[in-house]
Amino acid sequence: MLSTEDFDYNLPEELIAQTPIKDRDHSRMLVLDHETGEYEDHHFYEILDYLNPGDAVVMNNSKVLPARLYGTKVDTNAHMEVLLLNNIEGDKWEVLMKPARKAPVGTVVTFGDGQLKAEVLEELEHGGKIIEFKYDGIFMEILEQLGEMPLPPYIKERLDDPDRYQTVYAKEIGSAAAPTAGFHWTKDLLKKAEEKGVKLVYLTLHVGLGTFRPVSESDVSKHVMHSEFYRLDEESAKTLNEVRANGGKIIATGTTSIRTLETIGSKFNGEIKADNGWTDIFIKPGYEWKVVDHFITNFHLPKSTLVMLVASFTGRENILNAYQHAIEEKYRFFSFGDAMFIK
Repeated sequence: MLSTEDFDYNLPEELIAQTPIKDRDHSRMLVLDHETGEYEDHHFYEILDYLNPGDAVVMNNSKVLPARLYGTKVDTNAHMEVLLLNNIEGDKWEVLMKPARKAPVGTVVTFGDGQLKAEVLEELEHGGKIIEFKYDGIFMEILEQLGEMPLPPYIKERLDDPDRYQTVYAKEIGSAAAPTAGFHWTKDLLKKAEEKGVKLVYLTLHVGLGTFRPVSESDVSKHVMHSEFYRLDEESAKTLNEVRANGGKIIATGTTSIRTLETIGSKFNGEIKADNGWTDIFIKPGYEWKVVDHFITNFHLPKSTLVMLVASFTGRENILNAYQHAIEEKYRFFSFGDAMFIK
């Protein structure tokens, strides 16, 4: 049995990065050889040394919604907080509400000067709710005006520039949290990669808050993953197949890109095809990797499914040894933290 405790480690709180560093590509980068377990200390701008002409770097272009809304209940004027998770259809959304117990089915909440209203339609098993918005105008424009960026719960500092919680290539709006491994890329560094002959490939996976949900089961196999929407278009699939055919490597930026590529690889017996849908793939030790050759990632929360994902590629001992080194060297952890390159 795989135990959740096997993926625990002790992180001093002061190593949780509260703010982004000034220059995205100046974050540190721990390079880990997944076979030998050997590691070296570098900076992210040195990533080009590990990319060869004909390789592909795959990035998730999902953009974070200003998904946190503050409103009041129509009948009592009580304050309510709403966090958008998934757009179900039309104006219906899966959300988290606080205080949840004070928002039964039928509750109506108003936001701003009443230009946005929401009614609770359904309560879900995990504590979430389905609500339906009513408004005049364009929903995304109203959301940009009224919503706030939903930073992870371990970040206590206020973010001065909301764009720093987006990647420089964020395009497809729909995430409740950012694909943070992409934070280290700058437009200039991507241009240099392209000039070197590296293919830049984009896909979309809209990140849900399930990414922060701790594994509460002691037996890892009993953990249920949250579903997230993904899309890989024809052009991207074609490029990746050409890279493969020519002997190039596929380098994923972040666990969301990995989950999309491996979902597709699992669905099509190792082949890469244009596809879209919902994935709840749980990559953990014992999983047989099908598409990704190397990847860029951040340092993840103890006992999280993301540590398990990385461990399935590197081996549990190798990744925990590398994390211990990062702690001793005072690397910055989590969303605004430093990077790893797993080769």
